[in-house]
Amino acid sequence: MTDAAARAPGGAQAVQRALDVLHCFHDNGPDLSASDLARRLSLSVSTAHRLARTLLGAEFLEQDARTSRYRLGPAVTELGRLSYHQRGLHLAAPELADLADRTGATADLALRSGPYAVIVAGGSVTPKVGLRRPLHSTALGKVLLAWATPGEGGPSSLPLLPAFTDRTIVEPAALDAELARVRSAGYAVNDGESAHGVRTLAVPVLDGAGHARFALAVRGTPSVITEARTDGFLAQARSCARALEVLLLSPGERRPPGP
Repeated sequence: MTDAAARAPGGAQAVQRALDVLHCFHDNGPDLSASDLARRLSLSVSTAHRLARTLLGAEFLEQDARTSRYRLGPAVTELGRLSYHQRGLHLAAPELADLADRTGATADLALRSGPYAVIVAGGSVTPKVGLRRPLHSTALGKVLLAWATPGEGGPSSLPLLPAFTDRTIVEPAALDAELARVRSAGYAVNDGESAHGVRTLAVPVLDGAGHARFALAVRGTPSVITEARTDGFLAQARSCARALEVLLLSPGERRPPGP
C-alpha cells in the first residue's frame, strides 16, 4: 500500500487503492493476476480481486477470458487519447519525426511525473519499452530537474538513487553538481548511466518563466552521437524545442521570440 493510501480516510482510501492498482501496470510487463496485484500492493488477494473487479466493471481494466489475468482497459485508452490531444502532443509528432530523420537518432519528448520522466511522444513509445525513466539517470530527467517548475521538487524530493550501471549518479551531492553543470551548459547528457551503449542529449522546452514544461532528447549509440557531432545534434534539438514551445504552449505561456 502506498503512503497516500495509508493516510487517506474512508472512501478516499478505496479510491487511492484503485489508483494504485492502475499504477501496477506502469512497467508494460505481462498481464497481472489478482495475486500479482496483491503482492505488489501488500493487500490480501480478496481485496485485490475486489478492486480489480470494480475497475473491470468501469472498463479501466479488462480480463483475459482464458487466463483470468488483467490488463489496462478501453477507458484508460480513451482517456489517454483525449489527454494526448488536449495537450497538443499530436502536433509534436511530425516535429519529432523530422528531428529523427535529420539526425539519424531517436527523438523523445517527456514530461515529469513525480520521480520519473514520462515519455509522451517520440520513437521510444513502443509496446516493449516502458514509458517511465528515472530522473537521476537520464538526460530527460536531468533537464526536468534542472529547470523544475514550482512545486515539483528538486533532487532532495527524490527517493534513493538506484544504480543501473557503473556510471549512474547515486549520491545526492553529485547529482546537485551535475544539475548545476546542466543549467550552465544548457543541456544534459546521459552517457551510459541508464544502460551501457546508449548516449542521449536533452534540452528543455521552456515556458516564459524559464521552467521546463517538457524535455526533448535525441538518443543513439556513441558511434552515432559522437563528441565531434554533439554541437550539431544540440543545434537541431534546440531548434526543435523552440518549435515545440509554439506548438505546445499557449501564447501567454511562451518565451518571447529569440535565437
